[in-house]
Amino acid sequence: MDVGSISEISREAVYVLIAVSSPILIVSLVIGLIISLFQALTQIQETTLTFVPKILTIYLSMLVILPYMLGKLKVFTDHIMQLIIQQ
Repeated sequence: MDVGSISEISREAVYVLIAVSSPILIVSLVIGLIISLFQALTQIQETTLTFVPKILTIYLSMLVILPYMLGKLKVFTDHIMQLIIQQ
């Protein structure tokens, strides 16, 4: 394996990492923004108000997004396995 191949695999791994993690991060960002707005409007500064809804929505969004995540990771793993077989 030469430097170009390793560089290409690394680039693809970073792309897959971003593609797999971004939906969950976006959901967490949106929920955090909504909760912050709610807290600012009502002046309720309860600490658990931020954590519980985030945890629940991230869990539910992971259940929905999990097939997409597994599909992306499967394609990447298959590609890596094909590269290993070729060597």
